[in-house]
Amino acid sequence: MTLAAARHVPVLLDEVIEALAITPGETHVDGTFGAGGYTKAMLKAGAKVHAFDQDPDAIANGQDMVADADGNLALHHARYSEMAEILIDEDIEGVTLDIGVSSMQLDQAERGFSFQKDGPLDMRMARDGESAADFLNEAEEEMIADVIYRYGEERRSRRIAKAIVEARPLTRTSELAQVVRKALGFRAGDKKDPATRTFQAIRIHINRELGELEDGLAAAEKMLRPGGRLAVVTFHSLEDRIVKNFLRDRSGQKSAGSRHLPQVNETRPAPTFHKPAKAVRPAGAEQTLNPRARSATLRSAVRTDAPSGESEQ
Repeated sequence: MTLAAARHVPVLLDEVIEALAITPGETHVDGTFGAGGYTKAMLKAGAKVHAFDQDPDAIANGQDMVADADGNLALHHARYSEMAEILIDEDIEGVTLDIGVSSMQLDQAERGFSFQKDGPLDMRMARDGESAADFLNEAEEEMIADVIYRYGEERRSRRIAKAIVEARPLTRTSELAQVVRKALGFRAGDKKDPATRTFQAIRIHINRELGELEDGLAAAEKMLRPGGRLAVVTFHSLEDRIVKNFLRDRSGQKSAGSRHLPQVNETRPAPTFHKPAKAVRPAGAEQTLNPRARSATLRSAVRTDAPSGESEQ
């Protein structure tokens, strides 16, 4: 398999399908359809699949798969946070989420996600709303710095934000990458391009990715039937922390507090998930073949019969 082909193979595919434990005839949700890799594996395992994607290109490119699925695949042009509302009458046995930008989006220079390819400074997954160029050319310097620090975990965010404001207007990904590299003193041969964190941060902000993840996890909790399986693949610490804390909280694993402090009588809701499975990282062979896999983490858990927090309100 070539490196280009590997980029379009879903990360941790076998591990995700194992976590889902699909029984033929079950109904599953692929919340992040992308190029359809997880969906294809779910269909092969005998599942009926509802797949979601906010990217109109992904929906258009998936129509051939719909035609070949004999009525077992429905594609929804919507955010995965909306899945519980759209599938309100469905009995769902599994939900899978592959968080972040897809390899298909990264490979298309005109989408503006990659600092390695020159293209318009866009980064919008849904192709509507504020673009990266709009944000960088109009936002206050302090806000730009805060976004780069919060979502890129970049300690030198203020230096980068100052350089961006001084270089405005910015319209191309190559321009932004060069501004960041110059601001941070990048030299050819350095192991990691300093533009990586800034591009990640701006993309997360433009697409509200962390808020979407939080809403999507709550939607999955609401829609999964007892015994239903949730599998989430993340690619950086900010995403993984949200998933880890969500499953820890919803499975009753959250810390009860310090034994040195007075105990507070707190009635906790019944756990909505059983204790999560151990986090899974890609094997060395997969990491070697597919660079995108190197930072991936799979977390999964099984739904209990307790009502979701939203159901109790």
